[in-house]
Amino acid sequence: MSRFAGYLPILEWVREYNRGALGSDVMAAVIVTIMLIPQSLAYALLAGLPPVVGLYASILPLVAYALLGTSRTLAVGPVAVISLMTASAAGSVAATGTAEYLEAAITLAFLSGIMLAVLGFVRAGFLANLLSHPVISGFITASGILIATSQLRHILGIEGGGDTLPKQIKGLAPNIGDFNIPTILIGVSSLAFLFWVRKGAKPLLVILGFKPNIADILAKAGPILAVIAAILAVMLGGLTERGVAVVGAIPSGLPPFAVPQVDFGLWSQLWLPALLISIIGFVESVSVAQTLAAKRRQRISPDQELVGLGASNIAAAFSGGYPVTGGFARSVVNFDAGARTPAAGAYTAVGIGLASIFLTPLLFLLPIATLAATIIVAVVSLIDFKTPLHLWKYSKSDFAAHTATIVMTLAMGVEVGVIVGVVTGLILYLWRASRPHAAVVGRVPGSEHYRNIDRHEVITWPHILSIRIDESLIFLNARWLEDYVLERMAEKPELRHVVLLCSAVNSIDASGLESLEAINHRLADAGISLHLSEIKGPVMDALKNSDILEELHGIVFLTHDRAIAHLIQLTSGEPEGEDHWHARGLI
Repeated sequence: MSRFAGYLPILEWVREYNRGALGSDVMAAVIVTIMLIPQSLAYALLAGLPPVVGLYASILPLVAYALLGTSRTLAVGPVAVISLMTASAAGSVAATGTAEYLEAAITLAFLSGIMLAVLGFVRAGFLANLLSHPVISGFITASGILIATSQLRHILGIEGGGDTLPKQIKGLAPNIGDFNIPTILIGVSSLAFLFWVRKGAKPLLVILGFKPNIADILAKAGPILAVIAAILAVMLGGLTERGVAVVGAIPSGLPPFAVPQVDFGLWSQLWLPALLISIIGFVESVSVAQTLAAKRRQRISPDQELVGLGASNIAAAFSGGYPVTGGFARSVVNFDAGARTPAAGAYTAVGIGLASIFLTPLLFLLPIATLAATIIVAVVSLIDFKTPLHLWKYSKSDFAAHTATIVMTLAMGVEVGVIVGVVTGLILYLWRASRPHAAVVGRVPGSEHYRNIDRHEVITWPHILSIRIDESLIFLNARWLEDYVLERMAEKPELRHVVLLCSAVNSIDASGLESLEAINHRLADAGISLHLSEIKGPVMDALKNSDILEELHGIVFLTHDRAIAHLIQLTSGEPEGEDHWHARGLI
């Protein structure tokens, strides 16, 4: 059974399942279900889809992940950022509200699922590393701004739209005077209540005598209270007649089973957005899963997570849903509520299914402004203005990637923003790799340690040049190293030996080897010997397969201190008192 547990993680935890785990999982499922009902409706609205599609996307995907996912507490379903990306991608091929638009959203889920599953089977989880933290942070911040701005029209009860910030502003500006007062009252009231309930409800309930865990559960039910209050306000005040937009009829019943349409023309238009949705969704999901797993000293398999998320998206496509991933808020709620196994997700699916059958008629009068408030409150926490300041102080290149991602996402849309962020990050990485750090080093007095002469008070010798290389030698920086060594050589007219300290060199490719050979020959022509020290075993194994060790005009030393001691004695036997000091001061 252990052989198959890697592919079916359920086989690992189901053996330990007992009554205690069942009780914990059911309780967590009840709490998450209460949270997911308004969230699922709201995120479908954000994606430009009928609200019921959000419920559909919260049923079978949870079951699929329970079978194939490795996180014990990750809750899969619609999330804000993926909903925004779905709206952008589907809107590029069809008009919102049409059957073609819904088909495009379902196709995105199907393509994303296939891509994630394939990446999982070939163990390609490392591809998510293409998205650096500054790029992801910038994209999420910009997405949060776009999402919040897109919901202002529902809060104000006016027309608007657009998938970029300029288009959203342009869509809102001409209609700002047509606001609907009852809609504003409902929207603002919902916003105020939901913001308060996130931090203020639990302390108040504790003061009123509730136990902290009960108070926390009741506080999590805040969105449901907002929904009930808004429906009652519309019903008692006859607000639909006063222009308040409501959800309207939501079909009752379980998700329909349907095979996604095979339309290669549509697939060719949506494969790139589907790939971006897959990568963003996986990075967000695996980050949440790893964070929660670490708290319980559990582990997850990123490659198997790809398979689990892929299966979840395929399940969404076959049940009329749209792309899903692991959500931070609902996963934290699931964790805090005591979920012990992925079965909690399956029980949540049952709860959402029952809501789809019995509760949807009650949501007819739910104001869209309340759903918009739910979205705004959820995404405000995504907007992070502190990271740019930290990055500016720490790394200008990361700040550039972060800022470029934010600007391009806001100005050109989510797809362009992600692509620009990735490309900017790769360009900056290649630029840094092409200019690696190297330093002339000297011996720290009274020790065997060698440090940068520009940072420490160290001992050097006029006829010996010690250079520490702090990067692997690859095609990007090979020529740079040649220039660096020759420039330093020109600064020491008495030079007779160059020693390359290679303790930080993890690999040398063919271009790096060619540069070493060129340096060796150029130094030899000038009457200078090239020596190497502290070469790592795997690197030495590779060098033994070349001619460099035979052609080397110097020696390969085990330690750098041994190299310097040997060369001092070999060259002149200078006494210690004639050493040259470099006192540049400590930095």
